[in-house]
Amino acid sequence: MRLRIMLTLLIYLIVQGVLFGIGMVIVMATPLEEQAEVFVPWVVGLTFIIAVPVALGIAPRMEAWRELRSRRRTEEPRI
Repeated sequence: MRLRIMLTLLIYLIVQGVLFGIGMVIVMATPLEEQAEVFVPWVVGLTFIIAVPVALGIAPRMEAWRELRSRRRTEEPRI
């Protein structure tokens, strides 16, 4: 369980950074640039919230992938 929490926190930081970057590019690359002082806090807040379920969805898959990979290594016949 502790591994899943650490993975979730690590993935959360990465996902939030990616979502924030995408949001900032959208705000700055469109005619909304004049209203950036309003939209930037919204981008920060939304990425803070949206990154949680995304990280919670990715972490169990990464943990399962890690277990599967370690099982394959131990089950391989050694020559």
